[in-house]
Amino acid sequence: MVFSSAVFLLVFLPTVLLLYYALPERVRNPLLLVASLLFYAWGEPVYILIMLFSTVFDYCNGRMLETLDRRGRPEKRKWVLLLSLIGNLGILGFFKYTDFLISSVNALTGQAFDLPGIALPIGISFYTFQTLSYTIDVYRREIPAQHNILNFGMYVCMFPQLIAGPIVKYRDVERQISHRTLGSKRICAGILRFAQGLGKKVLLANSFGAVWDEISAQPENAAVTALIGAVAYMLQIYFDFSGYSDMAIGIGKMLGFDFLENFNYPYESKSVTEFWRRWHISLGSWFREYLYIPLGGNRKGLPRQMLNLLIVWSLTGLWHGAGWNFVLWGLYFFVLLAAEKLFLLDLLKKAPAAVGHLYTLLTVLFSWVIFACDDVGAAGRYILSMCGAHGYADAASSYYLRENFFLLLIGAALSVSLIRKYAARKVNALRSEPLRFGVKTAVGAALYLTSLLAVIGSSYNPFLYFRF
Repeated sequence: MVFSSAVFLLVFLPTVLLLYYALPERVRNPLLLVASLLFYAWGEPVYILIMLFSTVFDYCNGRMLETLDRRGRPEKRKWVLLLSLIGNLGILGFFKYTDFLISSVNALTGQAFDLPGIALPIGISFYTFQTLSYTIDVYRREIPAQHNILNFGMYVCMFPQLIAGPIVKYRDVERQISHRTLGSKRICAGILRFAQGLGKKVLLANSFGAVWDEISAQPENAAVTALIGAVAYMLQIYFDFSGYSDMAIGIGKMLGFDFLENFNYPYESKSVTEFWRRWHISLGSWFREYLYIPLGGNRKGLPRQMLNLLIVWSLTGLWHGAGWNFVLWGLYFFVLLAAEKLFLLDLLKKAPAAVGHLYTLLTVLFSWVIFACDDVGAAGRYILSMCGAHGYADAASSYYLRENFFLLLIGAALSVSLIRKYAARKVNALRSEPLRFGVKTAVGAALYLTSLLAVIGSSYNPFLYFRF
């Protein structure tokens, strides 16, 4: 089930919210657990067992770490952590990378080993990182172990952020798991945030996705056409993923949770380093906290820092998908970030801001082409088209530019904070609180109804991050 489906919008979400608000607080966590299991089982009933295993496995690991502390046997705790790492990463590796490894061996050796065709459980990369962060934080004694398995299961399986994040660390919602405050302002803010995310996904991301699909399917494109397609994908992936994050944060607010932000207008960045502080913030934070810093970060000299960056970005690429294009995508960002740490960032700080913006947008634009094309060769051919290998403009270029100019212009305007800041300033200037509330409600209702009509009337509704 996806957020932008009629079943979710008209049946699942309203039913869950009505029951949630009607029932006493003590049964809300069990309700959320059951609802989340139904949400996940809607599309993949078999793979719910994997998620349940991960839940019980890391619940037991947390309790075991606490027990060893209480019994004065801290030296045994590292073995529990190792068990958690092997178990969680082993499950993720088996389901996500087995076919990739076998196909890579076949390509390198000329063998023809059969591929098992293992399907990827939706959201496994996200909930695996969540349960791992819990065990690691208990091991570090930063949080106490959760004793109520239903509460822990609700945290792991919670449907708002289960499938595509943001990655919610247990310590960030620890207090909210046991007690949450609901109120009309919080609920209304959640509804508005959900409507904004739904609009991003349905009205914008899907429109850009259709443009990219049409252009990228053609074997050869003039440079202008290829650039239009690449920009369309650049906007699609932003509105798709940030829209999902907005919807997750909005539903969280309706349920009494405060999830951390996952995007902060990344296309405003003046460097790639800044871009990755603004894009998929929860993933960058996870890799920094649980991999880069434990490896030594930048504390052990420049050569070690470069090695740590290489490890982190190779794994970041692989986390996104089992394919050589994702490995290449990760290495591409490693090279850029390493160059910025060595010398480029200093040059960008001295240059006009426009130079940094243009450099960042261009490098990120090319990165998304690598990311989008499952075949590295196809990515290379598309990039050659962007550079003019098949001419710079033709009749198709004029057609796509004419048909999509205003769509791209709207997407570019909404991908930066200028319009949001202007609208917020105008609304806040209204003297009456009821009037401000009325304006926000009207905007949210219009977005929601328009998006709902688009969902009902369209069969094109992909979610890019379901792949991961």
